Order: sequence, then structure tokens, then C-alpha cells
Amino acid sequence: MDVNSLLNSVMGTAGAGIDKAVTSAKSGSMPGGLLGGVAAGGLAAMLLTNKKARKMGGKAIKYGGMAAVGGLAYKAWRDHKENQTAAQPQTAPPGSTAASNPGVTKAPSDALPVAPVGSIFDLAEEQQTKQGEDMRLILVRAMISAAKADGHIDATERARIEQQISDLAIGAEEQQFLVEQLRAASDPITIARLSESEEQATEIYLVSMLAVDLDTDEERRYLDRLGDALHLSSDLRQNIKHEVQRAQAQG
Repeated sequence: MDVNSLLNSVMGTAGAGIDKAVTSAKSGSMPGGLLGGVAAGGLAAMLLTNKKARKMGGKAIKYGGMAAVGGLAYKAWRDHKENQTAAQPQTAPPGSTAASNPGVTKAPSDALPVAPVGSIFDLAEEQQTKQGEDMRLILVRAMISAAKADGHIDATERARIEQQISDLAIGAEEQQFLVEQLRAASDPITIARLSESEEQATEIYLVSMLAVDLDTDEERRYLDRLGDALHLSSDLRQNIKHEVQRAQAQG
């Protein structure tokens, strides 16, 4: 499977795909945000409700795609591990300021968190799980499952989305993958079983939160069940929520 091609269709790219998605989002004809690339092709516009699509925004995710997801998840997990609140500012050790180290530039407060290169959070590249699965595909599965949690996609709507998938500029294998996820049950327990570690669980929960509307009971219940099945602590869940809201506020 050409994972990069599939991700470009689902998440958008830093080039023409993102530009088209952003233009469409600004005109109000298509949603921007995490699914900006597919929004330009119409899939996200049908997969997500209008309200949900608007809330998914945020320029960090819009331009960063899957790498942005990894960065946000890494920061939430790191802050949890350091027993800090997600809003606590990071302080440099004495003598290591930008002024005393010309090569170091202090990142602005709204800068996108960057995951360590080669870590499971580094979603700019393929990161395989112990079972040999591409973590990025697991996150696409989680995102689609969460997006369907409110039950707004009926048989007619699903047929329309499947037709849209067939029009995407991706191969048959990649199209089949998306169709299978669309037809699969929206089941947080099944999604949680794909996780092998707390780090992976953090990514799964974060990308799922990005795809839902916390104002609806159905989606709140979905996230609650997912978080429980992933064995995420309340502190880590709050850190993830903070990072999601911070990214969305940058839209």
C-alpha cells in the first residue's frame, strides 16, 4: 500500500493539496483543519458534520497534517510524564538562553510542538508498531471511527462517500482501505485494541478527539469509552484536550 499517497488524500500535503484545501475552507465551501486535503476532494465534507468540520480547524494542524498530530500528542504525553499541566511554560536551564546561545531560537508560545525524530510520535515518517502496522494507518482508522460516532452517516450517505473515494487520485488498494474503514462499526473498543503502549494510546485518543464534537452526548460517550479502553489517566486526557483546544484556537 502507498501510505504516503493515502495520507496525502486524507490529510493534505504541504503543497497544492493544502493550498486548495485552505482556499476552499476560506471560501466556506469546504472544511479546513485536520482533513483539509480530503476536504478539497469532498470526503471530509460528507464524513463530518458542518459544525464538527468547523471545530476541527486550526492552522497548525491545517499546515502540519499527520506530523502535527504527532507533535501535539508528544507534548501532551511529555507533560503528563513530567507531572506538569499542559499550560505550564517550558523553561530553559540557566545559561542556555537564546541570547547566550546564538544558534538557539526560542520558539513562540503558539509554535507547533515537534516530536523527537524516530520516535513513535514522529509521524512525518513511517513508524511501525510491534505488530508491523504503520501507526499512521492506525490513526486514520481511529479518526474515521470517531467521526462516525454520532451516527449521522446512513446507507445513502455512505454510498455517496464511497463514490467520492473512488474519485480520489489514489490506487485501488488505498481506496479499498478507506472503504473498509467507512463500512466498519464505530467501535472505540476495537480501536483501543490497536494500541500497544501509552504513547500510541495518546496519539489514538488525540486524533479521535480532533474528529468529534464534544458538544454531543454520543461523541462524548465514544471518547469516554475510548479513553477507558486505552487506560488513559484523567491527567493525560486533560493534557490531550488542552493541546487539541490550543491547536483549534489557532485557526
